[in-house]
Parts: sequence; C-alpha cells; structure tokens
Amino acid sequence: MSEDAEFHSLRRAQRRFGVRATILSVGGFLLYVLLSHAAPGLMNQRLTGHLTLGLALGLGQFVVMGVTAWCYVRHMRTRVDPLARGLASRLRQQELGSPRAAAPHGEAGGHRTW
Repeated sequence: MSEDAEFHSLRRAQRRFGVRATILSVGGFLLYVLLSHAAPGLMNQRLTGHLTLGLALGLGQFVVMGVTAWCYVRHMRTRVDPLARGLASRLRQQELGSPRAAAPHGEAGGHRTW
C-alpha cells in the first residue's frame, strides 16, 4: 500500500497543509512575540478605551488558531478523506479477492505496525 501513487498523493496532501498551517500559526505567534519585545511602544498604543494594539493582536492569536482548525477540518473533509476512503475500499477489495496469508511475526492482521 505504501508504494501506491494514490497513497503518496494522500500523504502529500496532508503534509502540504500541515506545513502551511504550522507556518501560519507559529509564524503569527512569533511575530507577536517579536513585536512585543522589539516595539513595546507600538504594542502599547491604545486603540479604544483600555484596548491596546498588543492586546488586540494577542486576542487575534485565538482567531488565527480557530481559523487554522476550521481550515484543517475543511481540508481533511474535502481532500484527504475522499482519498483515504478510496484507498480503504481498494484495500478491502484486494483483501477479499485474495486469500489471507498468515501475518508475519510482529505484524498485526497482515499490516505493518509502527
């Protein structure tokens, strides 16, 4: 299964999104921390009432995490899950079509374990 082109497509879709989401989330947080350290005057500017730019950007981190989680769920449902279902059905068809060989030592159910 790990040699299948569709399996590689599935892994690539997961990996590409994971890298982008990590860069967005960690990059946004690091930018916030660096601005807090390098430009405290900018971060202490009042926007309205007691709300400062630093506080607004800090609260924005929750928004970034929420949007990242939402995009992850949407990406998995639209791109990864259909590929995974297709691979699972092909694997089931292959297993039903051929007699099950005894699992080699250390492998559960004929599948490699971690």
